[in-house]
Amino acid sequence: MTLVETVAVAIWALLPAYVPNNAAVLLGGGRPIDGGRTLDGARLLGDGKTWRGAIAGTLAGVAVAALLNAITPTVGTATGLALPTFPPAAALALPLGAILGDIVASFLKRRTGRSRGAAFPGLDQLDFLVGALVLAALAATAWFTAIFSLPVIAAALVLTPLLHVTTNVIAYRAGLKSEPW
Repeated sequence: MTLVETVAVAIWALLPAYVPNNAAVLLGGGRPIDGGRTLDGARLLGDGKTWRGAIAGTLAGVAVAALLNAITPTVGTATGLALPTFPPAAALALPLGAILGDIVASFLKRRTGRSRGAAFPGLDQLDFLVGALVLAALAATAWFTAIFSLPVIAAALVLTPLLHVTTNVIAYRAGLKSEPW
């Protein structure tokens, strides 16, 4: 697989994981997942992690996987790329894993004394990717091993922080986020 093919497969395969947190920002709100509970004097997760955001984000990622499944033959033929499709387990595991990874990161942020929106370099850029990859590897093992070769994972680890920072700056400038990270 060439570098271009590797990058294309990495981005295509991870689109269902890239969308959920953005959708959660746009569609979230409402009741916090932690219900206001605290641990050691700090919120478990904070007001930014809501049931509506988690559900909406996951469903948005599933919808992206379904859309990609519908257009993969056309895009693959037009580009000459062997782009993956998403079996149901992967279509759910990628976005749900992304949401869970972000929730775990919020928990870690609260345990380290960081407030909502505070930067945590590295974790902020990779939490959802790690969550998505782990859950997809567990839920759709055969699909995962067929798609996520070491070069594809390496491309994802390099590209994801760049894409994450870029989209967050755009969302910040558009007034959708209160911080650019």
